[in-house]
Amino acid sequence: MNAADNSGIERNRILVGDVRQILDTIQDASIDTVISSPPYFRLRNYQTDDQIGLEDHVDGWVDELLLVARGLQRVLKPTGSLWLNLGDTFSRSTNQGAAPKSLLLAPERLALRMVADGWSLRNKVVWAKPNPMPTSVKDRLSCTWEVLYFFTKSERYFFDLDAVRVPHHGQRTKQRTPRVEWSVPLDWRGPSAGSNSGLDRLKASGLPGHPLGKNPGDVWTIPTAGYKGAHHAVYPERLVERPLLATCPERVCADCGTPWQRTPHRSRDHLAVLGQLRQICACSGAETRPGIVLDPFIGSGTTAVVAERHGRDWLGIELNPAFAALAGQRIGDRRNDPPLQADQSGRRAA
Repeated sequence: MNAADNSGIERNRILVGDVRQILDTIQDASIDTVISSPPYFRLRNYQTDDQIGLEDHVDGWVDELLLVARGLQRVLKPTGSLWLNLGDTFSRSTNQGAAPKSLLLAPERLALRMVADGWSLRNKVVWAKPNPMPTSVKDRLSCTWEVLYFFTKSERYFFDLDAVRVPHHGQRTKQRTPRVEWSVPLDWRGPSAGSNSGLDRLKASGLPGHPLGKNPGDVWTIPTAGYKGAHHAVYPERLVERPLLATCPERVCADCGTPWQRTPHRSRDHLAVLGQLRQICACSGAETRPGIVLDPFIGSGTTAVVAERHGRDWLGIELNPAFAALAGQRIGDRRNDPPLQADQSGRRAA
């Protein structure tokens, strides 16, 4: 599985070492997307010297992750994106950056610094946990969600919304009476307000929304994951799937690295059919390869497991050699899972 491509990347392997140095060995503009969960501020000890996460002050944690983000910005393609799963920490001392017992707003501090550093923050996804970790705290509410930030390095980037649409509830009926949906009157809209004209047209024609399904939105209810290994900070595979399918292309040109794009959906027998992938670069006769996702804090290997299940390539970085070995074993074991069966027709109920 460790095949090197013509960009010099040895794909489908874990690089052991400090991400702040390892990133320097990866070629510029060679990665399609990054999906990762960096160490949270002072919540885990990964049993390794020079680890990120045990800084004295939350701003020191932000500084270190900003250095990593700059390296990620360099290795990402112009069409690339970055997904960061982050959780917050309650302060134990004013020396950590806030009054004792206050949330430090660590994810927000990092996001603001990254935006100031040139990233575009496209979404702040709420990962809602129906089975959060129990807590005995009596003077505040339990913490039942984490954030997943979606950053891009360019205004134009690869994003396959059709691959992650959620089917509408119920079915379309030809007898459905067209109606005009209420929307904010024009004279009440501020200068940054968007337009719902496209959705209005669909509703007026009797459709519940886009024929392939609705946009999944930015609140995802996903149970936390269990893991029998020694790594105690594992995110669930379902949290990785949607970012991977939306921002890691199925195919890229092997010569120039440009992602193939999906054509608009087609209709067949009252069903909506997912569009086909097509080459958009001018590289005549070029071969293709899968898109590649990088996880700079690969931990237990979840990102790689999901990537292989969906036919993408991956690259991981891990500071702790023992964790890297466990992740490699897990990834190898999961290769024996039954392959994902795709719907060859691409049909979905309209």
